[in-house]
Amino acid sequence: MERINAQEKEYRHGDSGPKYLHRGPNLEWGVVRLKPQDSLGAHGHKEVEEIFYFPEGTPLMVVNAQEYRVRPGDAFRLEPTETHDIINDTDQPVHVVFIKCPYKPDDKYSV
Repeated sequence: MERINAQEKEYRHGDSGPKYLHRGPNLEWGVVRLKPQDSLGAHGHKEVEEIFYFPEGTPLMVVNAQEYRVRPGDAFRLEPTETHDIINDTDQPVHVVFIKCPYKPDDKYSV
């Protein structure tokens, strides 16, 4: 068993970006906070499947260059090699939950 508190972890960019809550041994997951006009950054994974859940907010989810307007409660499951980005083109911060499996921290590539 492993217990953490999200308040004890930091976002990659101080007050925004990804925040990993658990990393390995089999999967990794966390949250992302995107400020207005921020984006996650277009990328893909060679072997990792990724799931994004949007409890609130209406950003753009871009998968293989196709745009989808998110609605609160949406979830997206991405296969390995599907390129993706999240663009917060709204005037409110967006919070996202992500899960990646299997745990392969060096699997990401930028596009």
